[in-house]
Amino acid sequence: MTVQFEEYADRYPNLKMERSEGILQVTLHEKGESFLITDESHRDLGYAFADIGADRENKVVILTGAGESFMAGAQFADPAALTSSVGVDTLYWEGRQLLLNLLDIEVPVIAAVNGPVNIHSDVPLLCDMVLASETATFHDGAHFTAGLVPADGLQVIWPAVIGLTRAKYFLLTGQTLTAQQARQYGAVNEVLPADQVLPRAWEHARRLAALPNLTRRYTRVVVTQRLKQEMLAGTGYGLALEGLAMVDLNYQ
Repeated sequence: MTVQFEEYADRYPNLKMERSEGILQVTLHEKGESFLITDESHRDLGYAFADIGADRENKVVILTGAGESFMAGAQFADPAALTSSVGVDTLYWEGRQLLLNLLDIEVPVIAAVNGPVNIHSDVPLLCDMVLASETATFHDGAHFTAGLVPADGLQVIWPAVIGLTRAKYFLLTGQTLTAQQARQYGAVNEVLPADQVLPRAWEHARRLAALPNLTRRYTRVVVTQRLKQEMLAGTGYGLALEGLAMVDLNYQ
């Protein structure tokens, strides 16, 4: 079923959506400032990606952030509730929808990483192009070093883009990669001054939008097919193990 831009453009409080020339720019934010993963935004991302993918008028998607960070961190209303069976089930459902619906968008997706990515670094890496500001960094402080299993997609995407040995070190040590390091490792395509990241994303987007519709759409499908299969297999098992370890926190 297809949807129209007007049906979902203002549906998600933490996602500002603007479209021009068939190019949809999605700016992640928290009340106009840097985006936070909250109870609301964690749920909304998956539904928003589904709406974006169902709108056949979208030719290219640009994903960027507001403020100084792409994703600043997490702020759940009751973190302890996440370790209950209901909380784990909620994260399991929402986590899979977020990642799989992003991959199901059948047009090119460009990440314009405006600053640090401190949580859910899998989101920009699932895009087809990753353009990063010189101020950007990539870090996973929300999982292993905080006592949680890094299995909500991170264990799939990081080995895929930087290799298994580097990925394990990144996840197990809480390493922070600069934009230049991430580019050297293969996680970032271009590193640019902060004020040039979004214009460069639009430059790429206009070029892609000018291509024949099915060429553009089906290229996205074929270049993500292998990753979709790995993510489908990995997230269910991974989130189950992460959830089991979270429930165990109740007994410590």
